[in-house]
Amino acid sequence: MPVIAYDMPDRFVAGTVGQPGERAFFLQARAGRRVTSVGLEKFQVTLLAERLEELLDEVLRQGGAAAVVPAVAPVELQDDEPLEQPVEEEFRVGTMALAWDPEDERIVIEAQEMTESEEDEADIGSENPAVAVLRVRITAAQARAFAQRALKIVAAGRPPCPLCGLPLDAQGHVCPRQNGHLG
Repeated sequence: MPVIAYDMPDRFVAGTVGQPGERAFFLQARAGRRVTSVGLEKFQVTLLAERLEELLDEVLRQGGAAAVVPAVAPVELQDDEPLEQPVEEEFRVGTMALAWDPEDERIVIEAQEMTESEEDEADIGSENPAVAVLRVRITAAQARAFAQRALKIVAAGRPPCPLCGLPLDAQGHVCPRQNGHLG
């Protein structure tokens, strides 16, 4: 499988398909008419957004790229549009990696296809032709906007139980903190 590369795509977002509780999560990149969608888990979307924010904050703190790393997502980059349709999953994401390229002042995000072998999962960035990789290079401003949207999408799911924090289902919720007693 190839490396699917997007250098400064027109759009790079996290999004969902389906109703809360049954949503499928995707990363989607678009350049012109070319669209790539890869599936991943909700927790991976959260981790990616949080790590992006941490990486950008660290680059900003070090001051080497103060002019290109905004402290918050620029309003003009806000993207609340749904995913491009139809959403066709290229692969499921296993391992992800982030990097700051100081030469180009870009964030590099790599999402590697999930494999059955734990050894392969440790090979992110290697040129293993059997494993697909989505590689996206975006500006710091685009990364801030991506993270903001991703965290909003994750939060838009089922509301958490005020006692245990687990998601509340429309069909009911057995709360482990209530030990079977209705409060």
